[in-house]
This record gives sequence, structure tokens and C-alpha cells, in this order.
Amino acid sequence: MIQRDIPAVGIDLGTTYSAVAILDEKDCPQTLLNAEGDRTTPSVLLFNGQNIVIGKQAELAKGHQFESIAEYTKRDLGKRSYHKPMEGVEYPPETLLAYILNKLRKDTIAQIGEFDKAVITVPAYFDESRRKATQDAGYLAGLDVLDIINEPTAAAIAYGYQQDDGNSGSQTVLVYDLGGGTFDVTIIKIEDKKYLALATDGDVKLGGVDWDERLVNYMAEQFIATYDVDPRDDKNSLGQLWQQARQAKHSLSNSEQHTIQLKHRQQDLVISITREQFESLTEDLLERTRFTASQTVKAAGLTWNDIDHVLLVGGSTRMPAVSAMLRLESGTEPNRSVSPDEAVAHGAALHAGRLLDQQGGRSPNFSVTNVNSHTLGVVGVDPETKRPRTARIIPRNTCLPITAKRDFRMRPDQQSIKIEIVEGESRSPDACQLIGACIIRGIPTDLPDHSAVEVFFKYKEDGRLKVKVRVKGTDIMLDNEFLRENTMSQEQLDIWRDYITG
Repeated sequence: MIQRDIPAVGIDLGTTYSAVAILDEKDCPQTLLNAEGDRTTPSVLLFNGQNIVIGKQAELAKGHQFESIAEYTKRDLGKRSYHKPMEGVEYPPETLLAYILNKLRKDTIAQIGEFDKAVITVPAYFDESRRKATQDAGYLAGLDVLDIINEPTAAAIAYGYQQDDGNSGSQTVLVYDLGGGTFDVTIIKIEDKKYLALATDGDVKLGGVDWDERLVNYMAEQFIATYDVDPRDDKNSLGQLWQQARQAKHSLSNSEQHTIQLKHRQQDLVISITREQFESLTEDLLERTRFTASQTVKAAGLTWNDIDHVLLVGGSTRMPAVSAMLRLESGTEPNRSVSPDEAVAHGAALHAGRLLDQQGGRSPNFSVTNVNSHTLGVVGVDPETKRPRTARIIPRNTCLPITAKRDFRMRPDQQSIKIEIVEGESRSPDACQLIGACIIRGIPTDLPDHSAVEVFFKYKEDGRLKVKVRVKGTDIMLDNEFLRENTMSQEQLDIWRDYITG
């Protein structure tokens, strides 16, 4: 047993629900209860005048204060210049997530005392910009973010811990993580307490909320057919539809039929929906997850026969159609040995303990090797077509950390260079995510023709990027000073941090 002066805290910052776990005195992960006595906290905010209410009470208010509700904020990360207007204030997505993290932090302090270091989880398919925004949200909430770790990797760590601390021979595990707002698939090899990610894929705009939306629209269409009135036109009625849709989804995971009673403008309608109808409404969403899972198996150079376990993570995997699809696709029974709601937080706490042990000069009891989910490159010009093209530097599914370099030719007499850094699989830069840019000025005009610029990428374990640029034949070097798209300055971060944490 290891004694630490700093608690090992892991935070699963979810799209719909969040959770916190710590390592106890025996190094076992334990989920902490929030101030309301629950293991998970709804990732919902209610703006009520000068007060911001987070969690269960905000979730309950959706039916009568829907216009004052902010939710599914993780889906807004990475949007350029996006701010959500609430009560006359423009909130960047990072700040809304920070309010959730701040509640989690304060609820945790009430149980374990003051702390500030934590590991926060992110979807494996988050790009570099979203990872940076998540780290910023932690800072805004008064946290020192030890690391950000992919949610499927965290779940695999929790699974390995249950399997005799991960020391139960070699296993190849496919983690199927269908949460409230995002979907990830990661294939991980577990051997001798080593966790090696082989391939990852996903969709940051696919999750349980999309199943809910199908039910919202189905109920609204039934109401329109009966009364020729759309309840979605009224904000509070829409909020009630969302509440009833989630209740129906949960009910249909345990029963074959569910009855819904709608009320709008003093008009009532009773709707019965069967599990079969629900699965028919959402079969294309499930198919998207099946296709992604199969493609990830191929990307890892494997077949389904090479997969020892299909590990289910995320509350949305409770839908029976998920297990049925994976059973048919993989030829094996899906593994439900970890809690779909708590495994990610548990893995994050175990990872936090590992990092704290390293910082304290102690040998960690397991290792983690991740892969990047998106190709990284820069915008170059094709010498033949003269058109912009993505020059790839680090391909997707490369083991991290990695340092890579690529040379680019300069034009004669070129005195400045703008290097645009992009993330994505397309050869067209317009179809990729622009992360940021760096500019080099003052290049000597007497350089030989076709002099070269060296671009170095250092991609860290947490999926964060450092960039270094060097002009050959000169002492000109730019080291990690690229200007990011859609990010706050340090001054703005500090102002928001004081505002949020008080």
C-alpha cells in the first residue's frame, strides 16, 4: 500500500452525467457521492437570476425553465467563436464546463478536504482543440489538471484493475463507449499491467441524446397528427418532451412497452410506444456505431476473432439493442463487468494515482500507451497543382508520445512564412480542423533558392501538441508559439477563473 500526501482524484466529465472517484487507503477506486447523495451529477446548468444551479435541480427544471437551461456543453467545444448567451452574458463552452467541474470540486472537498490536482477524462475522438478546451475548463474551475485521459482507456484500466489488478495474461479488449453525447471505440491490449491502445475511432456528435431526440420528434409528430399543434414550439413543452423521452428510453431498456402522457395548451394525449418501435426509430444510429466498431477492428489490423472481450461503457449501452448488435457482430457476449456509469471515473482515479506515484519518485504499478485519434499536419501547396493540400506529419493511430518532422521548400526571396496547423484525414485543408498558426518574419533574402523549413511536431501522451519551426541555414527558430484558434488568452482565463470559483 502506498501512502500519498495528495489524494488521487479522477473526474469523468460527461456530456449528460459526471462522476468523481478517488483511491482509498487500499488504493481501491471509490465513487464519491455528490452533495445530493448521488453517485453521478447531471451535467446541466440552470441560470436563475444571479444564481447558477448545477446538477439534479437543474435537470428537474427543464420542464418549466427550459430557456434558462444549458446542457450538452461538451458538444459545443471546438466551435469557432461560439458563446452561449444566458441571462445577458456570453459564456464560452469552457466556462460552462468549468461551472460543472467547480461543483464537483466543492462536493469532493466537503468529503476529502482541500485538493486541486485531478485527472479529467475526454472522449477518445476529441481533437487537439477540444482537449485544450477541457484542460482550460479544469483551470477555470480551480483545478491543476494532472492529465487528460481518453474515456475508453480509463474504462479499460478499471476493467484491468478488477482482473487481478490487470495481471491476468494477455487480453485484447474492444471498449465500446456509448455515452450521453459522444461515442468512442478503442481497442486496447492488456498484458502484464501494460495498457497499449491499438486503434481508436468515434463520433463526438453521437450519443444517447440522439436516441432521445428521435423520441422527442416522434411524440411531437403524434401530437401534431391529433391536434395540429406542435408542442416543440413552446420552450417549456419542449423541455417536458426531452424529460419524457429520457424516461421512456430508460423504461424501454427494462420493459417492452412504455406509456407517455403529453400535455400542451390544456390538451392531453396518451402515447404508447414499444421497444420494437423505438429500435426501429433509431436503427440508423445503432448502425453508425456498428460500422465504426468494425472499422476500428480493421484499423488495428485485427478481426473480430482476435477480440477477447467487448467491454460496454456508458449509460446508453443499457439499451438491449446495443448488446444484441454487438453479440451478432462480434460473435461473443458483451462484457458488463464494469459499471457503465462509474468505470471511467475509476480508471481516471487509478491513472491519477499512477501519475502522483511518478511525481513522488515511486514506481507506478501499470503503464499506459495511447494513440492519437486524428491525423496532424500543416497546410502546404502541391508543387504540381499549386493548390493547398494537407501535408501529413503524424498519422492517426500513432502511439504517443511521438516527435515527427517534415521539411518544406520555401519560395525564392520569401521573407515570412505562415504555417497553418490542421487536424483531420482529408487531403483538403478546408475539410480539416484548423488548430492554429505560427508566423515567422524577418527571413534573410540571400538564402539559396529552395531553402527548407523544418516543422517539428511533439505530440504528448495527453493528446496535446507542441510545435517547433526552424529555417535551415539560419538561427531562426520558433518554439511552441503558435496562435490557437478559438481559445482564450491567459488574462481571460484568469478573469473567468476568479469569477467561477469566487
